Amino acid sequence: MKNPFDFEEKKDIAWCPGCGDFAIRDALLGTLAELELDRKNVVLVSGIGQAAKMPQYINTSFFNGLHGRALPVATGIKASNPNLTVIAEGGDGDMLGEGGNHLLHCTRRNPDITLFIHDNMIYGLTKGQAAPTSRVGLKTPMQVSGVFEKPLNPCALAVSLDVTFVARVFCGDKEYTKEIMKRAILHRGFALVDIFQPCVTFNKVNTYAWFKENTYTLPADYDPSNREAAFSKAIEEEPFPLGVIYESNHRALFEENLDAFKTDKTPIYLRTHDMEAVNREILAFK
Repeated sequence: MKNPFDFEEKKDIAWCPGCGDFAIRDALLGTLAELELDRKNVVLVSGIGQAAKMPQYINTSFFNGLHGRALPVATGIKASNPNLTVIAEGGDGDMLGEGGNHLLHCTRRNPDITLFIHDNMIYGLTKGQAAPTSRVGLKTPMQVSGVFEKPLNPCALAVSLDVTFVARVFCGDKEYTKEIMKRAILHRGFALVDIFQPCVTFNKVNTYAWFKENTYTLPADYDPSNREAAFSKAIEEEPFPLGVIYESNHRALFEENLDAFKTDKTPIYLRTHDMEAVNREILAFK
């Protein structure tokens, strides 16, 4: 019988050798194991992209859907069964480009889910176009004269929208990445972690060395509870701060505001329904 705490999936992995996604996968496997989560209670959700392949390489339930649409699916899964640990994964293009509108509305709802953004500042699956987080001046096969648009800062955006847990890590420090992942998953509310990771094939600028040289870890006495101070910290760039930038528990959860769970905490799919009573309520409403 499969160990319920073993998330290791034995299969070939379709990432380039040296890809930062490998380090993120190792950190996630370590995180899930150290939290002693049961596989049957964990669901990974993703869209399309190299990072979005992650759920296929973790031995648990998952939903691999459309480009940029992971967050509404993750919110729906959590709403249908609040007892689950729901984690959404995707790249900076998947989550901030195609999925940018869904990210905005997820911040309004504050579901108790975790979002890991694999931020390599490039589109890796579709052969190296500029992504929403690509730095100004980066030359690609599509942006031959260099990127001129201001890059999106997911941490600054998240703090400005009062996301209740906002952090950034660099996958090159696997133990620290694992530590922040655990804090994000255990946090009660929407948690966003921006994970810097190199694309060794299509981004020759933002390399392992570049991320190491252009980041620093927040000091131990940094207070993430002050939102105004957190925003000032979140907009710092080159060097970028690493660690928990903002954390708060002042907002109610999306699931707590749903009428379906105000009097009955039983997951919806486990409930027995009196269909005649349901039909009477529908007719009365009409």
